Amino acid sequence: MRYKTPLIACSVASMILLTGATAAPATQHGHKGDPTRLIDRTPGLVRPLSLTVDGSLSERRARQEVRLAQLLYTFWNTGRTQYLDAAVSADFQDNTLPAGRPQGPAGPAFASKNFRAVVPDLTCELSDLLITGDKITARLVFRGHFTGTFNGVQGKGQKVDFNAIDIQHVGKNKITEDWHIEDNQTLLSQLGVTR
Repeated sequence: MRYKTPLIACSVASMILLTGATAAPATQHGHKGDPTRLIDRTPGLVRPLSLTVDGSLSERRARQEVRLAQLLYTFWNTGRTQYLDAAVSADFQDNTLPAGRPQGPAGPAFASKNFRAVVPDLTCELSDLLITGDKITARLVFRGHFTGTFNGVQGKGQKVDFNAIDIQHVGKNKITEDWHIEDNQTLLSQLGVTR
């Protein structure tokens, strides 16, 4: 069963188990009770629909990594660069840099600005969030409507709905590097620029 608001997570070895609003007790490094308490509830921040947290992490580190993910994906959800600046380090490195995108923090800002010109109502759902060691893994769902122009093609309001997977490496205080893959075939088909 999948719930829309309480977070659901699966359990593997040292992972914390959530099933709806109840949590299996975890005994490692202070992760007792409901791990959803690690989520920053600041209004405006995206919240994961599903959360799995490595039980070997200290509560402080787990909370920090969950918050960094929330900040980064709030940037992708809103396009507001203050969230990007709060999430990634100045020496951030994109290890799967697409052609034409600048390296460093300027890359995601560039991508968001250009994508929002094509899909102005773009949203980013943080569907699954896994916090393991110094890595953040996220399954994202991007949605919106193609009303801008892409490669000379004018949108007619076509629905956009595609997935992406990110792996972020967290340094001492911020995200320092990432790897990502997007379902570009689905996106381009929805935009009507490929079959």
